Amino acid sequence: MVERIKTDLLVIGGGSGGLSVAAGAAQMGAKVVLLEGHRMGGDCLNYGCVPSKALIAAAKSAHDQATAGKYGVMGVVPQVDYAAVMDHVADVIGQIEPMDSQERFEGLGVRVIREYGHFVSPREVQAGDHLIRARRVVIATGSSPLVPPIPGLSEVPYLTNETLFDLRDRPDHLLVIGGGPIGMEMAQAHARLGCKVTVIEGDRALNRDDPELAGVVRETLHEEGGEIAEGAKVARVSGAAGAIEVAAEDGRTFSGTHLLVAVGRRANLARLNLEAAGIETTRAGISVDAGLRSTNRRVYAIGDVAGGLQFTHVAGYHAGVIIRSSLFGLPSKASDAHIPRVTYTAPELAQVGLSEAEARAAHGDRVEVVRFDYAHNDRAIAERKTVGFAKVMVVKGRPVGASIVGHQAGELIGLWALALANGLKMGQVAAMVAPYPTIGELNKRVAGAYFSPRLFDSQMVKRVVGAVQRWLP
Repeated sequence: MVERIKTDLLVIGGGSGGLSVAAGAAQMGAKVVLLEGHRMGGDCLNYGCVPSKALIAAAKSAHDQATAGKYGVMGVVPQVDYAAVMDHVADVIGQIEPMDSQERFEGLGVRVIREYGHFVSPREVQAGDHLIRARRVVIATGSSPLVPPIPGLSEVPYLTNETLFDLRDRPDHLLVIGGGPIGMEMAQAHARLGCKVTVIEGDRALNRDDPELAGVVRETLHEEGGEIAEGAKVARVSGAAGAIEVAAEDGRTFSGTHLLVAVGRRANLARLNLEAAGIETTRAGISVDAGLRSTNRRVYAIGDVAGGLQFTHVAGYHAGVIIRSSLFGLPSKASDAHIPRVTYTAPELAQVGLSEAEARAAHGDRVEVVRFDYAHNDRAIAERKTVGFAKVMVVKGRPVGASIVGHQAGELIGLWALALANGLKMGQVAAMVAPYPTIGELNKRVAGAYFSPRLFDSQMVKRVVGAVQRWLP
C-alpha cells in the first residue's frame, strides 16, 4: 500500500544543504519530510570535505616529521601505515556522523524517509511506498564525480573521491587525471605519505585560479617530489590493476599502479524525473533564478545541483536564502560575489570576489592591486611559513576581491569575505587591531599597504604635517 503524505516542505537529499534546510525549517515550526536514498551527510561527510581534510592532516604530520630540520630538530623519514591513516579518516567521519544522522533529525521533528525520490507530477514525489505532496520542494541532491568517456577507462580499475578512501594499501605510484583542487589536494597528500605521484592535466593545473597564486602551489608540489604534466590531454587508458598506463594526445605516456580520476563533478539529476514537474535543466544542473527557484515555482534547487559554485558552504548559504523565502515569504536572492573558495594544498590557495584579471576586466584603470608577502609577517618567519602572499583588488577604497596563497590562507580569506558581504572599506579593515604575532596580522598589513603611498609618499601630507608641527606649541 502507498502511504500518502502531505507536508509543508519536502527536502530531496540529505547532504549538507538539505540537512540545513530540514533542520532550520523543522525548528521554526514547519512540517518537513526529508528523503535520502544513500548515506546521510552526503558527499561532504562521506567522500569529500571531511575525509579529504583528514587525509591532508595525516599527510601534514608526515611532512612535518621529514622537514623538522629547519627548526633545529632532527628530521626523520616518517613510517607511514597507510591502512592506519585511512582508519584515522574513517574515525573522523564517525565522530562527525551523529550530527548528520537520521536519529538526530528525527529528534528535531523531521520525517526522514530513506528512499530516493522522483517527481510524478508538479507537486508530488514518489519515494518507495510513499507519495508525498508538498507546498514547497527543495532539491538538494548534490553532485557526483564526473567520469569522462576516455577510451579504455571502463576496462581498467580507477578511483574517484567516492572510492579513494576505501583503500588500505598505499599506492606505489598514483596517477591523477585532473589538476583541479581535488586532484592537486590528493596528489600532494599522497606524495607526503610516501607515494610517487603524477598529475596529468590537459590545460594548466589549477587553471581557474590566479596564475600567479597557482604557480606557487604547483612549484611546492614539484619541490615535494610530485610530477605535474600540463597540456597533457588524455587520449586513452590501458593496463590492469597495479600496471596502468595513461596515454596523452601528444604522445606522452604515464605509467603507475593506481589511477585517480578527478576531472570535475556533475549534478545528480538522473533519478528525479524532472520533466514530470516541469523543471528545466542546463548542462550544469537545474535552471534557477536569483531566488533559487526552478521553472516550477514551488520547487527550489540548492547547492551543487543548482549548477553554480560547488562548495559545502555555498549549499549552507543557499539553505538560508530559501528558508527566508519558502517559510516567511520574504524576498531573498543568492549571490556569488562574496563566496570564498579554498584549495587545501600546502600552501593553501584562497579567493573571494574578483581575481586580479577579473577586476581589471571589469573596472579597468580604476583598480588598485595591493599586496603583502608572508616573508614580512613575523609569525610566518617564526614558523618558517614564508612562502606566499596576499593581494587585494580595490576600487574607490572598497575591496572587490582578494587572493591569498600561503599558510592558513583559508582562515585569512574569511575577513575579506566579510568585507565584500558588507561593503566595507579598506579603512575599516586597516582600523582593525590584530594581535601580534599572528598570521592574521597579514590582513591588516595588506590593508595598510593600500594607505602607505597615500601617507608616506604624498607631498601634500608632508606639507600639512610640517605646518602643524610649526603651529603646535
